[in-house]
Amino acid sequence: MGDVEDDELLAIGAFARRARLSPKALRLYDRQGLLPPDRVDPVTGYRYYRESRLAAARLIVRLRGLDMPLTTVAEVLAAPGPEAAGLVAAYWESVEHRVAAQRELAAHLRIRLSGGEGRLDMYGIEQREVPEQLVLTEQRHAGPEDLPVWIPQACDRLAEAAKAYGGVAAAPFVVYHGEVNEDSDGPVEVCVPIDPAHAGSVAHAHRTEPAHREAYTTISKAQVAYPQILSAYDAVFEWAHAEGRAVVSSPREVYFADWATAAAGDPVCDIAVPVA
Repeated sequence: MGDVEDDELLAIGAFARRARLSPKALRLYDRQGLLPPDRVDPVTGYRYYRESRLAAARLIVRLRGLDMPLTTVAEVLAAPGPEAAGLVAAYWESVEHRVAAQRELAAHLRIRLSGGEGRLDMYGIEQREVPEQLVLTEQRHAGPEDLPVWIPQACDRLAEAAKAYGGVAAAPFVVYHGEVNEDSDGPVEVCVPIDPAHAGSVAHAHRTEPAHREAYTTISKAQVAYPQILSAYDAVFEWAHAEGRAVVSSPREVYFADWATAAAGDPVCDIAVPVA
């Protein structure tokens, strides 16, 4: 090689030191197609990298510092600047959501393993009167793994149907007519309230939800995930028992926020139990 080309290339050891990577990591990134060498000696197999590749190598180091998977790292490297920045932001948002959900799961496990200690301190319980409602409904048997997909889809279908009756009149809610866990599948009913003036002319599946008093606690998006949501249910039932209030109907989740735009820590849902 000529002098100019020699000046432009760094052997793998020198390149690794300047990039703050190990030669082993560079060989891995080569196999993954993230950072292939600019030249491989056909006799010795030594790898050489141009000095200008250091910026990409250092970016990989920093992205891996976020525990970013190699497939996502590859997408960031291949994207233009603004798009790459958006990919990093989206990845980190998913990390924050996962950590928030794990934090709530840890709190749920702590409460369960300690026999419920501190549950009522964690969840504030309130009461309210709920008027009679005319609701469009969709019901099915579902396991915990089905609910995150089926509930939003059912809400969307019912909200679309509600347009024929003046639109959605109040916050949608989900009624659990049976337990949902690893051994039980409900049934579960999604309800979307509509204007009661349309009673008698509704072509879709519907019913009247009776007026009632309910005890409830408000939870965040991260707390909605299973199984940590069970701690909120336990807190409301524990409060009702402690207050001598008989539970008169099935427990439910009332979704009052835009799920798609809510952050992990934003309040999105009330866990409610109708009581005497």
